[in-house]
Amino acid sequence: MTGIAGFIGFHLAKFLTARGDLVIGCDNFNDYYDMGLKHDRAALLKKEGIEVHAIDLNDRAKIEALFQNAGITHIVHLAAQAGVRYCITHPEAYVHSNLDGFVQILEVCRKFGPIPFIYASSSSVYGMNKKIPFSETDLTDSPSNFYGATKKSNELIARSYHHLYKIPVTGLRFFTVYGPWGRPDMAYFSFTKALLTGSPIPLFAEGKMKRDFTYIDDIVDGIASAIDLSAQDEIFNLGHNSPHEVTELVQQLELATGKKATYNHFPMQPGEVPVTYADISKAGSMLGFHPKTPLSTGIKNFVDWYREYYHE
Repeated sequence: MTGIAGFIGFHLAKFLTARGDLVIGCDNFNDYYDMGLKHDRAALLKKEGIEVHAIDLNDRAKIEALFQNAGITHIVHLAAQAGVRYCITHPEAYVHSNLDGFVQILEVCRKFGPIPFIYASSSSVYGMNKKIPFSETDLTDSPSNFYGATKKSNELIARSYHHLYKIPVTGLRFFTVYGPWGRPDMAYFSFTKALLTGSPIPLFAEGKMKRDFTYIDDIVDGIASAIDLSAQDEIFNLGHNSPHEVTELVQQLELATGKKATYNHFPMQPGEVPVTYADISKAGSMLGFHPKTPLSTGIKNFVDWYREYYHE
């Protein structure tokens, strides 16, 4: 598993280990957000006997060394440079991880495989798509930001590797994943910090943007099903199929924290889209993916974790 010390990787590694799988992973521990959070996740994984190696995706020799005599049966590729706004100012970071690194992992898969390759895509591939909900059959050739363009590129590259080298590939388009141990750059995380410290929340586009918030446990269930299926060449939406306005997110955070929000208002930022909304009928039929966690429950779980972790 790449990106094992990341938000999704951490939860997935714990889940797979608990069900009896052997998980080996790597992470480059970059400083895009608080490295302490990544190191704390990694420490918890190591306590459970999970191997966590500090390796960059582009260090092919070290990646290949993990495959020697390891009996690896699947590759779950979650590592990537994340963030829509960061790509506006740091596009080269996305080339390094999301393009160069992606190809390096596929090359390892080709050398030691063909091994089923399950990888993280994103709802960002839908870009300026006007049709909702977003379906896997919709056109995805109008990205609104460079991050989305790299994820669309991943899907095309993976499909070409399948065609040329018969590697089974499964792309998972994640929709606004949230929950305990999440990423500090995400709105729900930074909003919680603002509420608990009495700071104003930066509210873009009057909070009218809608996001298909999907709880981490539901996402992990979907990924595990995709691993078990190991399809030859498929792409799935993994979202909640129930978008909420950002103002609704704030309301749930107010209820969970017992604090009242104040705001700094800003226009919609470059690269953002007004709505994300997943059609999950394909994932439902092929993966048995049926998200169960409502936003109110997921946000309460996150706030409870946040207060414990940060002693708030």
